[in-house]
Amino acid sequence: MSNYMPTLKQLQYLVALKEHEHFGKAADSCYVTQSTLSAGIRELESLIGVTLVERTRRVVRFTALGDQIVEKAHRVLREAEELSAIAEASGKPLTGELRMSVIPTIAPFLLPRLLPRLRADRPELKLYLREETTQAGIESLRHGNVDCVLLALPFPTGEVDSEILFQDRLYVAFPRDDPRDPPEWIGPDMIDETKLLLLEDGHCLKDHALAACNRPELRASATMMGTSLHTLVQMVDNGLGVTMLPEMAITGGILDHTHITARPLQSERAYRDIALIWRKNSPREKEFRLLAEILRAAETPPLNHGEASPL
Repeated sequence: MSNYMPTLKQLQYLVALKEHEHFGKAADSCYVTQSTLSAGIRELESLIGVTLVERTRRVVRFTALGDQIVEKAHRVLREAEELSAIAEASGKPLTGELRMSVIPTIAPFLLPRLLPRLRADRPELKLYLREETTQAGIESLRHGNVDCVLLALPFPTGEVDSEILFQDRLYVAFPRDDPRDPPEWIGPDMIDETKLLLLEDGHCLKDHALAACNRPELRASATMMGTSLHTLVQMVDNGLGVTMLPEMAITGGILDHTHITARPLQSERAYRDIALIWRKNSPREKEFRLLAEILRAAETPPLNHGEASPL
């Protein structure tokens, strides 16, 4: 291999091709023509003397060495971005661009309260949002595609820094009048495993709900078929079963215009921790902690649970 040093632009092209596995889509994501992107990658291969991508009419396949170089390229690009972030962080905080990934069970309920506050308080901040599942968000953070992730814990996040924002209680939602006189709190033993509807794999809320119930048979028997919380609500409203919803979704109005009753789950771990995470030792750490404070302030008051206590 020669001593040729790849350019950042060539590495960006290579990473984009790996992500999209399609020359046209990769070029669009880099705002260049397909021929420009293809030529940049060919030049990279020619100058380092190795093949990184096997090209056919239908398939883009990376070689083993190509995959290794892509992994290194992620790190190089991330470090390059953090060079400019150091300068930005030394000035006025929360200005310029910030890319944040948000999981689907948080985004539609917290962001409507957060974004107006950010626009008013931080008009110079350009916030780019990316809605994706927890694992996908963590991968985006690791690869430098986003600067921080708004998610729910517990979840294995790897080596990151974080701020816990608040606890989001879990509720059991069921068709109104079923049961006819529901108690103020629903114990896990009251949930019929044959009627439990949960989100499909990939959504951490499913695991949080099952862990809160601590009933192994629920994991085996639950009908996991919902692609979103709104889909689950529609199924419950049509009498197809019961589900578990986070409090922020309920306060956000997800049950409006439905015939669904919701009661808090009675369990020692009947909540999830809403958190903001970012790469460890990031030069923008102070900004992320400031953003965490703004996110905390965006939380609405908890629901009125009455006089009953969960335990």
